[in-house]
Amino acid sequence: MKILACNSNRPLAEAISAYLSTPLTDASVRRFSDMEVFVEINENVRGEDVFVIQSTSFPANDNLMELLVTLDALRRSSARRATAVIPYYGYARQDRKTASRSPISAKLVANMITTAGADRVLTLDLHAGQIQGFFDIPTDNLFAQPAFAKDIKDRYNGDDLVIVSPDVGGVVRARSIARRLAVDLAIIDKRRERAGVSEVMNIIGDVEGRRCVLVDDIVDSAGTLCNAAEALKQHGAKSVVAYVTHGVLSGGAVARVTASPIEMLVTTDSIRATEAQRLARNVQQLTIAPLIGEAIRRISEERSVSSLFD
Repeated sequence: MKILACNSNRPLAEAISAYLSTPLTDASVRRFSDMEVFVEINENVRGEDVFVIQSTSFPANDNLMELLVTLDALRRSSARRATAVIPYYGYARQDRKTASRSPISAKLVANMITTAGADRVLTLDLHAGQIQGFFDIPTDNLFAQPAFAKDIKDRYNGDDLVIVSPDVGGVVRARSIARRLAVDLAIIDKRRERAGVSEVMNIIGDVEGRRCVLVDDIVDSAGTLCNAAEALKQHGAKSVVAYVTHGVLSGGAVARVTASPIEMLVTTDSIRATEAQRLARNVQQLTIAPLIGEAIRRISEERSVSSLFD
């Protein structure tokens, strides 16, 4: 087994490497002067089981291209199997036609990864479960809920908790954590007029006087999350914290979270933290390196990955 890291999230790749006690493969992923991606693998990978770690986060197109070129290099180097380990799968929000003449980019990216030479894909908390079916190769979708549930229990055990889904689409995810913690579930009914802009309409469930834990898969502009926190406080919530798998946090999102009623926003390190995130008083990262590392070990040894979540 070999672990190869591209440039999007080197700290996570190093943490996974340390968990597996396997050194990172010597490879160079760099740019020509016109920013064209060039990959050179500096050790023998013939007949090896290679795992390429690369989130397709900002800059999404550059990181995606790095992944594609690396997969092609492995195929041409006679690697036995190449697994694309994509902690954050970019373009996942474009998983269906939302308007006339719009693309399904999640499917397009899946086709590109397969064509480039991936034999299987390992990812974390896909925005929509059906994206697994966009790939014509084996795809394992890991879940951050067990890690979140443990952290919530360690921090807030004894509090009167209620898990809150910020929209109807995230109910299954929120219910999973609520079931693990044996606490109540609430749902926020929101209206989204256009991408990145949402308005809270109703709150379904009892939140008055309770600590509310918002659970979601992606926080980008943080508008939905901050609006949800404001609505919960207006409905009498004692406090609001948030657990989100992928901290995209683009533009002024960190400042928006800092100024909001959210006491703490916890994300995983599927995306490398920016300087603004590291300095923010109420933004933290929870590592998922052991989860991904264990999944990699099980795939390499041809053992069950789903039993991780039993």
